[in-house]
Amino acid sequence: MPSNAEFTALAEPYRPELLAHCYRMLGSIHDAEDLVQETYLRAWRGFDGFEGRSSVRRWLYKIATMACLTALETRSRRPLPSGLGAPSDDHRVAVAPREPSVPWLQPAPDARFSTEFGTDDPAAIVALRTGVRLAFIAALQYLSARQRAVLTLRDVLGFRTAEVAEVLDTTTAAVDSALRRARARLADAGPVADDLAEPDEEVRRGLLDDYVDAFTRADPDALVHLLRADVEMEMPPTPTWFTGRPAVLGFLSARILRPGLWRLTRTRANGQPALIVHHHVGDGRYEPYGIQVLTLIGDRIARITAFNDPALVATFTTSPLETH
Repeated sequence: MPSNAEFTALAEPYRPELLAHCYRMLGSIHDAEDLVQETYLRAWRGFDGFEGRSSVRRWLYKIATMACLTALETRSRRPLPSGLGAPSDDHRVAVAPREPSVPWLQPAPDARFSTEFGTDDPAAIVALRTGVRLAFIAALQYLSARQRAVLTLRDVLGFRTAEVAEVLDTTTAAVDSALRRARARLADAGPVADDLAEPDEEVRRGLLDDYVDAFTRADPDALVHLLRADVEMEMPPTPTWFTGRPAVLGFLSARILRPGLWRLTRTRANGQPALIVHHHVGDGRYEPYGIQVLTLIGDRIARITAFNDPALVATFTTSPLETH
């Protein structure tokens, strides 16, 4: 067996990017963390047999990818409500009950992928963030497990075709075929990068300040100026979702916004601005409620994805938060 120090020095630097890879494959940050742990355990046990014919990085990706493919044999795809049915443009519609039995897509804190974003190259940062954007992760759910693996290894991570074939124990022809099918299926799923036109830092922070202020004060009139006319809102595990500013504001005003009911804390998720949400339960106490991920286009909010799952809050509160 290798010494812990030797193995850690060689393998540990790749943990954040392997976590991002498993998250792309699985759509769940909790499942991804479990699979990365399994990957490192398998790698440590098999390190004596590593002969250096490929890089340590590619060897780890092979172990992680195979573990994900095995896991996906018994798991359903993780959708968002927008992947299951049409939206409503009327806030008065009956809201469907929560569906906790559906394995919903989960958001992922940027802090867990910190070394992926540890570059000063703006183009590289955009490319890295594209690889974990909610729209992209949701679109990957339409692909088969093997297509997900080929597309992420080839198009997101930039492995050569021969390297992908080695990781998947297949031929370059099979990789090329799977990649063509994956790209075509992804195109059919709709745009996956329309949420990249974020404003500059100053405008973004001002927009988030105004959103937090309006939301916590329960001021729908202030929210009007922050939302695009075609804004959409979805709230897993609730299947019902809304499109259009009148429907979104109507829903928020009628059913969500109450002064002092919510506490929002800034963070980052999926390369996007996000908010940790706590709910007032009385006597000055707030309990975890969920995570809101905001899609910005220009200087307006184009989508609010409210993951109303209290269990997600711990994943974000154990990571460094974005500061003012």
